Amino acid sequence: MEITEFVETLRLDGGLLADAAEEAGPEAPIPACPEWRMRDLVLHTGRVHRWATGFVTDPRDQPYPLPEAPELADDELAPWLREGHHQLVLALHTAPRDLATWTIRPASSPLAFWARRQAHETSVHRADAQQAAGVPLTPLPAPFAADGIDELVTGFHTHERSRLRPETPRTVRLRATDTPGAEWTMHLTPDAPPRTERTAASDAPGGEAVDTTVEGPAETLYLAVWNRLPWDGLTVSGDPSLPALWQERGGL
Repeated sequence: MEITEFVETLRLDGGLLADAAEEAGPEAPIPACPEWRMRDLVLHTGRVHRWATGFVTDPRDQPYPLPEAPELADDELAPWLREGHHQLVLALHTAPRDLATWTIRPASSPLAFWARRQAHETSVHRADAQQAAGVPLTPLPAPFAADGIDELVTGFHTHERSRLRPETPRTVRLRATDTPGAEWTMHLTPDAPPRTERTAASDAPGGEAVDTTVEGPAETLYLAVWNRLPWDGLTVSGDPSLPALWQERGGL
């Protein structure tokens, strides 16, 4: 996906997140994060947006901590969220393509990294806010959803902190059925983070055997692996224990 596509998705989802926050109210519980209320979600997302903006507008070669959460009245939460979101979108839209700044992981460019990461950060939390408000989830384009699965399984879950570790080694294939080439094979072991390969050609004769295959539309798979939707909208074949393992240990 192009940087401009990520920024546009970020722009749309940030506005929808703020709309849902206003509709639900600050004390609405967040279904995917039982310890959070809407106030916590808004403060987290607003802080992350401002933190990311700093790397784009004030490039640096080292990380720095998230800003402190401000003391805000209930009616100040959504405007504060909108302001930080607007500044992030503006920063990414106007940043030079050769931006040199710190990133969490290697990427094709720092600008591409921050646009992608903040688009998915915001989309996942927009889903949180809409679920808390009891409104329908806004559909996501399949290529964007597939990209978010890729970011999760080839990025976050290759880190040492990943808890996605079964008691015995397992091999899992994830496949987005509506997105050509959106397929990943994850090798799970008890003692190391998952090792993930993009395996778009694995349907060919002689492809690697796996213990579990999980497939479904990209958006459904995206929200399931981010633990925002149950796995019953997906087709699971082979060892059926993966959904429970993922729901228990796949959180970030």
